[in-house]
Amino acid sequence: MQTNESLAQSFLRLVTIMDELREQCPWDRKQTIHTLRSLTIEETYELADAISDEDWKSIKEEIGDLLLHIVFYARIGREQNKFQLQDAIEGVCTKLIHRHPHIYGDIKVQDEEEVKQNWEKLKLKEGKSSILAGVPVSLPATVKALRLQEKAKQVGFEWDTREQVWDKVKEEMDELQTAVQHDDKTEKENELGDLFFSLINYARFLDVDPETALDRTNKKFIERFTKMEQQAIAAGKPLAEMSLPEMDAIWNSIKKQKQAD
Repeated sequence: MQTNESLAQSFLRLVTIMDELREQCPWDRKQTIHTLRSLTIEETYELADAISDEDWKSIKEEIGDLLLHIVFYARIGREQNKFQLQDAIEGVCTKLIHRHPHIYGDIKVQDEEEVKQNWEKLKLKEGKSSILAGVPVSLPATVKALRLQEKAKQVGFEWDTREQVWDKVKEEMDELQTAVQHDDKTEKENELGDLFFSLINYARFLDVDPETALDRTNKKFIERFTKMEQQAIAAGKPLAEMSLPEMDAIWNSIKKQKQAD
């Protein structure tokens, strides 16, 4: 059974190994926060894939990889006299206590929505210039749109019903069609972006994560397209030599087979 003491020992072991690698391994010595950045992003996406697949073995492994990166950045920060690992840990502990007054103070909350509203109010008091300021610039567009909408909701900038949101989706669809008729690339891009933003908002009202939904569709497409390639090869006629109706017939057959399963 894991204890706090054994957990602390394991964490210190990781820190010690990181120190040894930084001092003795040519590759680790060469790394900077900038060379690590892309690797950290890759590790984060690998964790995201494992979560989507509910692959707990991989989740465990990827969490370990990310933890290594965190310790690595802290080691570099120490070398450059910017901060210590303990500073980062104490900083997040202090922030968590400050932003949870309903746990560590005398504030009362009714539900998770009140918790999030209080969280945003506290961040503004801490010096944030805007309620949207905490959304990372480099987030993927779909995730960023969702986070922007969630944050705007905390100050009451929100539709009342999902029917209103769907009306907005239809309005944006009409505006996109008008842009298509004008055949202006910038206008089409703007209106398509507005439509995507409205659809993401509608997904939020359906309590569906749009990133997860789209990722699931991507995986479904890959699976069906790969099967279509395999069936075409088995029939002795590669996809590149097939007509669209022929490919469509195989595609529909695969869809029906999947639905039957």
